[in-house]
Amino acid sequence: MEKLFWETLNHLTSRSPRFGPAGRYSGVPRRFRRTIHAIDSSTISLVANCIDWAKHRRRKAAAKLHLTLNLQTFLPTIAIVEEAAHHDSTRARELCIPLKEGEIVVFDKAYVDFKHLFELDERGLFWVTRSKDNMNYTVIEELPTPVGQGIIHDQTIVLNADKSQNAYPKPLRIVTALVEINGKNVEMTFISNNFKWAASSVAGLYQSRWGIEVFFKQLKQTLKLSGFIGYSKNAIKWQIWAALLVWLLSRYVAFVSGWTHSFSRLMALLRSYSWDRFDLNELLQFHGTAGGLPRMVALPGQAYLVGFEPK
Repeated sequence: MEKLFWETLNHLTSRSPRFGPAGRYSGVPRRFRRTIHAIDSSTISLVANCIDWAKHRRRKAAAKLHLTLNLQTFLPTIAIVEEAAHHDSTRARELCIPLKEGEIVVFDKAYVDFKHLFELDERGLFWVTRSKDNMNYTVIEELPTPVGQGIIHDQTIVLNADKSQNAYPKPLRIVTALVEINGKNVEMTFISNNFKWAASSVAGLYQSRWGIEVFFKQLKQTLKLSGFIGYSKNAIKWQIWAALLVWLLSRYVAFVSGWTHSFSRLMALLRSYSWDRFDLNELLQFHGTAGGLPRMVALPGQAYLVGFEPK
């Protein structure tokens, strides 16, 4: 199933070159022309008393999907499905293997490994991530901050701890900014190896990481990736890759038919007709042409009986 997914992805993108770019994540800053990748993982809960191979904690079992998502195409670049016992940082190198020089990678602080970050820098990749709370560093330069963009600090730093400094001997850039989350401004600190971008661009790039959370939400909630028909490791991985394949085919159907509504609406429609024989394109055209609210053709006074109209 894993092999089938990648072969199908390659076939669809080669057959329809606009398929990927047409699905670009809307949260990606428009001023960037470089390819932007988001890296993250999602934990998939399993039944603990039936699945010993995926024991995560004392009373829990879980699988984990590690993913590198191209935000310009909203298509996976690489994916790893395994038990949840492995820490995110242990898979960071594998997830970055396909990335090319000049591209941008954004990930959460769970993937921060200074030795790996230095390897990315040596490969000519640009990266943005969150700084850890206990990161020990010295400020060597205070960079000017723009007014009215929510930037608190823009600094050049070097790491103090011997282990961290040996792993990353070059200076880093650290940006502290106010980021809007759920309608509230929250202070967040980001680190990057790029010193030419505007400080607001560093914060904006990290915010675009939310695209991979949208991907996981579509996969787990819309495709109902919660009930499993098997308990072996192979059965669990088979079903997760099958869900990825269904997601891919559904997105392609939406692209070919010009579907302009939400992914959740598309999947609800396909599920409701899953046991009928129908022309898929005609079905989507029929259900996808709903316009706005109907035009009012009557006056409010016509709702009353003759002689009982309000004065």
